[in-house]
Amino acid sequence: MQIIASRICLTALLLCFVPFASYADDLSDDCKSELTSAERNKKLWAVNLTGIAVITAWGVKNWDYFSTSPQATSEGWFQNDTKYGGADKLGHVYTSYVASHGLSYLYESWCINKKDAALYGALSSLAMVTYMELGDSFSDLGFSKEDMISNGVGVLYGYYSYINPELSNTLDLRWEYKPNSETFGDFTTDYENSKFLLALKLNAFNFARDNFLKHVELQVGYYTRGFSNPYAIKERNVFFGIGINLTDLARRHSYNKTATFLKYYQIPGTSVQFTNDLNR
Repeated sequence: MQIIASRICLTALLLCFVPFASYADDLSDDCKSELTSAERNKKLWAVNLTGIAVITAWGVKNWDYFSTSPQATSEGWFQNDTKYGGADKLGHVYTSYVASHGLSYLYESWCINKKDAALYGALSSLAMVTYMELGDSFSDLGFSKEDMISNGVGVLYGYYSYINPELSNTLDLRWEYKPNSETFGDFTTDYENSKFLLALKLNAFNFARDNFLKHVELQVGYYTRGFSNPYAIKERNVFFGIGINLTDLARRHSYNKTATFLKYYQIPGTSVQFTNDLNR
């Protein structure tokens, strides 16, 4: 059930921050002065308390929060005997990363300077996912140190990539999702049709900026199959891919909102992937 919340939060953030992100580079031009300390703190507290309130209400209703004494559990990482083969851990990294960027975009749109917005966005993301994990400890789910470490990795990369444009323009962390007829109605828990990947965009390098290589990106990713079906053959797949740099293509044609969305989402079928099943 925890995964449902992660994906619901992710979907909401993707929808909410795209308008901010599409003009994030121009936010400083629209801000005549920064918020006062009191105004800033009021907005920050409002965002964080709202997030915590939503998590609490959802957790009590759907996850039986506060129904047991606090407990911890070890879920493992990418082993074959874990529940999702590690795909859920990458889901935590990705969700925390996207939440960090989404909140940073939001804070910067409120005329908070970019560096502070990145810090507040990262801390807000960390606060919310930590609270969610603590809530799990008071349910049958239990607190998972592996989930918390994964959340921390996502928040850290979100922060550093937000304050370092060169890193952000070079390396994207994305989620690829291709539903099928059996799982389309429940995409929130559908790791069977999800992939997580890093995309290295060649146009970030001088040698590729003035030739066809500017349209190319190199990818490395991970996904699992068969873990949701006890009768299926389990697969833990690492893949390398060569894709089209759709983010840059959209931005060069002034489709800034589309470009921002594609920074976080990989459209299935837009790359050639070479896969190695670790279970073989």
